[in-house]
Amino acid sequence: MSGTPDPKPTTAQTAPPSVVVVGAASRDLTDDDPRGWRLGGAATYGALALARLGVRTVALIGLDPEARSAHELDLLRSAGVGLVPVPLAHGPVFVNEETPSGRVQTAVEISDPMPIESIPTAWLAAPGWLFAPVAGELPEACAHLPAPDATVAVGWQGLLRTLLAGQAVMPRAPWPSALLARADLIGASVDDLPPEWPFAALDAMTRPGAELLLTAGQRGGVLIRLPMSTSNVIRYGAVPAAAAVDPTGAGDVTLATLLATRMAAAVQGVATAWSPSRRRHVLLAAAAASLTVGRPGVDGVPDLAALRESLAARGPQP
Repeated sequence: MSGTPDPKPTTAQTAPPSVVVVGAASRDLTDDDPRGWRLGGAATYGALALARLGVRTVALIGLDPEARSAHELDLLRSAGVGLVPVPLAHGPVFVNEETPSGRVQTAVEISDPMPIESIPTAWLAAPGWLFAPVAGELPEACAHLPAPDATVAVGWQGLLRTLLAGQAVMPRAPWPSALLARADLIGASVDDLPPEWPFAALDAMTRPGAELLLTAGQRGGVLIRLPMSTSNVIRYGAVPAAAAVDPTGAGDVTLATLLATRMAAAVQGVATAWSPSRRRHVLLAAAAASLTVGRPGVDGVPDLAALRESLAARGPQP
């Protein structure tokens, strides 16, 4: 059973936002935190990354009883996120195990659905949206919330997982989704997709001009402008991390950074340009992911100053 949002929204929550983030926070069980867990989830990482990059961000985040007092929420608020917490009786809880062949994730608890009626009316005119499900907790009706001309990013990986409490998370084959069809920017890990899945099928599930970000950890990733063609592909290498402490959230920060650059481009009137500037945006997003993995949990999410310093240290890039 889900609850109601914070009854006293702050000024940041009622002022017109630039980006609205929607999703449930997860609790990732760990031995190196006194609580036995850290707050995570694509919505948590995405909202913090956007705010630290200077984007006016609000977030509707589902929280189970233990997560509601998480100190990570104070990081979001201090970064300027207008936060509306939505109490959930049950939120997503995971055990993440890093292995040589990739991450093995076990679902300890499954999330309740997110109630989209909790979204403040003042947010509906926002020019940018990030739908960041952890495991399908967002209803398809979310696709109809943004204005027709809004830029919408979707964390696709949250729609590609099958969860059963107490069992390893299993991949779910891609399927036509209203959220996917509405998205202008789609993000997922290559590990979230079946190895032999025909990517050409994605053209029928998405809108022309949408961008698909596929991250591959230390192998870098690729940004594809749909429909797919060899001229619509930007491949990038990973930015080496000074210390790879915690890979959680790196893909979420990459997607949020690309959304931030796309929102900035929209202000300049070049939102649909596919040009060398987009390659620079990808490098910026890769640098943000590199900094994220350098510290545990959301503590590693960088601000714009840290990103600029990282890029300056690397020197001119092609």
